[in-house]
Amino acid sequence: MTVMDIKVSSLAERPDRLAAVLGMTDTWPEFVTHDLVGNAHYGRIPTELPEYTLFAEDADGRVVAHAYSVPFALDLDGRRALPARGWDQVLVWAFADLRHGTRPDTVSAIAVTIAPHAQGRGLSSVMLSAMRDNARARGFREVVAPVRPNAKHREPHTPLAEYAHRVRPDGLPEDPWLRVHARAGATIDSIAPASMTVTGSLEEWRRWTGLPFDTAGDVEVPGALVPVRCEPEHGYAVYTEPNVWMRHPL
Repeated sequence: MTVMDIKVSSLAERPDRLAAVLGMTDTWPEFVTHDLVGNAHYGRIPTELPEYTLFAEDADGRVVAHAYSVPFALDLDGRRALPARGWDQVLVWAFADLRHGTRPDTVSAIAVTIAPHAQGRGLSSVMLSAMRDNARARGFREVVAPVRPNAKHREPHTPLAEYAHRVRPDGLPEDPWLRVHARAGATIDSIAPASMTVTGSLEEWRRWTGLPFDTAGDVEVPGALVPVRCEPEHGYAVYTEPNVWMRHPL
């Protein structure tokens, strides 16, 4: 499979592919899927905002990638700046705006997901480009993205502000996913220090990660961008994930 074989559509155009999009295998760490805001809103995007749900099919008609985004109003009192609560906050804003009929002025990327067997073939760049094109075609002038740097988990103790601004000799970010966004024309706006929050009992964290979670303090978890805070005497642990806000002018 090459990117030349790929056909990108929206669920608004192809509602018959909803089950295939929802059923596509992904590689997200288990604990990430237990963010309460995400659980409340992420699954609404394909059905309530199908025109912002893009997917890619290979030559055999298999769904190999999808990209979710949401329109929202940024130029409102109490907003304007991209929020410190990043991914969670923009989902809340987008669905509040949809409920109240507030006119959106910006599109936020929510996730680009590639099927495991199709990774490493440039599909993330294809889907990001399709998301930008979709927003532009709908009259928007900017896409923003709370980016989850995909190599940050290798350095969980490095401050994200330091990590995000590392560049290669060519001036592009060291992190591969930040680099894809930069190549598409995006620049870093700010760090969202609490973009996603996952709380759970110690029993839940043990089930999600296979780790003992029996020692107080920071626990390094595979796939986590920062350590998880474990509080055995209270019986819970909390993961607060930072993301990098990037802005794509269209």
